[in-house]
Amino acid sequence: MGKRRMRLLHEIGQKNNIEIELFGVDGRADRRKEAEDQAEELGFSVKAYESLESATQKNDIDCAVISTSPLSHAAIIAECIEYNLNVFTELNLVTTGYDENTFEASKRGLTLFMSSTPIYRDEMRYITKKVRAFDGILNYTYHVGQYLPDWHPWESYKDFFIGDKRTNGCRELFAVELPWMIRAFGDIESVEVITSRQTALDIDFNDCYNVIIRHKTGHTGVLTVDVVSRPAVRNMRVVGEHFFLSWDGSPNGIKEYDEETKELKDIILYEDFEHREGYNHTIIENMYVNELMDFLSVLKGEKEAEYSFKKDKEVLELIDRIEDCQ
Repeated sequence: MGKRRMRLLHEIGQKNNIEIELFGVDGRADRRKEAEDQAEELGFSVKAYESLESATQKNDIDCAVISTSPLSHAAIIAECIEYNLNVFTELNLVTTGYDENTFEASKRGLTLFMSSTPIYRDEMRYITKKVRAFDGILNYTYHVGQYLPDWHPWESYKDFFIGDKRTNGCRELFAVELPWMIRAFGDIESVEVITSRQTALDIDFNDCYNVIIRHKTGHTGVLTVDVVSRPAVRNMRVVGEHFFLSWDGSPNGIKEYDEETKELKDIILYEDFEHREGYNHTIIENMYVNELMDFLSVLKGEKEAEYSFKKDKEVLELIDRIEDCQ
């Protein structure tokens, strides 16, 4: 993720005539060299350092993008605050340090920007807009899953945070999906959970969740999250009187029922999109670009962030409730 963020920040700078100087911090020498070499191949420069202290001593740095394993985030955020850096952080998955870090950042006038990338994806924005505009009660089914060893096929899932019970793959999927779903369908009033273990993977957490959700708006739905499915899947159907919408997870994969023609029509949201090899077919680069552009706008004081540590804490506490139902 760190390499993706650096590459996209460089591209954003090039396309928008913004001067962005990039640095990397990693304790491993091979990763520092890899980042520098890959940047050079793509036509830009990254100076990589062993520590944040070394990087900040030798350079005038404004902000940090934290793309490390989730359990390390709290300590790194605190260190960034000590060096007066604004922070963009990937999903944390645990609430460690939230209150302390947000307090310290606020005291110093620093930005803490919490990633929630699907909020910036055009399909989620479209579904949210249609649901909010609908004057009635909706019901949805939504299935998101991918077999755990397929997430990073180049490394063992046991060496990756999704194999750790505290930051497991199902928890990650809940943390990715629930923020945009709450924006679309409303705050969650109650949940009922059925969970199971389907695989023989060497993990100490359940690998499939079926969650019945009631929103305060009256909308209801079933969210299925698993680390079992091959191939990777993201399928949603939203149904109401005079309302039907489906999405198969792919770009331009939304279909909507047209009551005049009595047919499903394709909703085209992209003339062009970028997909990177090595990621499943539902993941495209556009949403990451949109999110980083939003981060830059927040840093300039042009707007407030779409998501926050406060909202994320509420989502993580909800996920705790879901996991406690095992």
